[in-house]
Amino acid sequence: MKHHWLAAVLPLGVVAPAFAWEPTKPIEIVVPFSAGGASDQMARTIQGIIQKHQFTTQPIIVVNKPAAGGAEGMLDIQKSAGDPHKLITTSSGIFMTPMATKLALNWTDYTPVAMLAQDSFLLWVNAKAPYKSAGDLIAAAKGAATPLKIGGTSSKREDNLIVFAMEKVAGTKFAYIPYTSGGQASTQLSGGHVEANTNNPAEDLANWRGGATRPLCVFAEQKMAYTEKVADGQSWADIPTCASQGLDVSYQMLRGMFMPGKVSKDQQAFYTAMFKKVSETPEWKDYLARNALVPDYRDGEAFVTFLKADEAKHARLMTEAGFMAK
Repeated sequence: MKHHWLAAVLPLGVVAPAFAWEPTKPIEIVVPFSAGGASDQMARTIQGIIQKHQFTTQPIIVVNKPAAGGAEGMLDIQKSAGDPHKLITTSSGIFMTPMATKLALNWTDYTPVAMLAQDSFLLWVNAKAPYKSAGDLIAAAKGAATPLKIGGTSSKREDNLIVFAMEKVAGTKFAYIPYTSGGQASTQLSGGHVEANTNNPAEDLANWRGGATRPLCVFAEQKMAYTEKVADGQSWADIPTCASQGLDVSYQMLRGMFMPGKVSKDQQAFYTAMFKKVSETPEWKDYLARNALVPDYRDGEAFVTFLKADEAKHARLMTEAGFMAK
């Protein structure tokens, strides 16, 4: 009956809105990193999917705000409370940047929309390097006159935390070199300016395919699931875990979307529904496979529960590494 009543009262040719609220101007996705990194690639993939499938009538604009280790972008969203036309794609940095800098910001200042995946980290070396395993790199580090250089994205963030864990497990020291993005870390590795990096799959994929870099191992408890050949006749699933090579370090990070705080439930619901649709498209599934992301969609209470547990884990890891702001 409800359906007939709607049809009766709506003017001819007018379609009932699908949501109680919809965007009325361009939507900005803030990326708290430079162009070329995994977060930027994800945002631009999502932008293309939304526009291709017309999940909204409004344009999607990706804006990079990498300054201060991502704090610029995070503060921009914090200051945009109540603005339903802004989103931020973020990772574990949503906990780590405030912890490392005393930034007066917490993920609870935002409105969680959806977690789209988890991302792995790999130990990458220059394609011409002699190392065949993580054990070879550790042996070289222990025998080096000066600490070997390992590149990563930002200071006191995910990559830096992994290098700290490597030092602790292996009983050796590295010189960690922070860059503004994984793309830059890959470029520096391919040019021979660092000995290794700890990039996500997406960040070194082009240089692996181009014969400039190669992965030694994945920082995970299990191998990656994707069996399609990628480069050097290898698939992501062929890459051994670092633990199997004597380097018992495991770390994954969330990839999620948030809105500013103080938005309405209807505004949040619009974006949650939109990202759920994005996660179900063949283009998104192709993107996950291409970049070896772990499919892990969560929204609502499931996402909030994950965030609370992940925040507690990072507080422990950051304290152990000495990365917490005094």
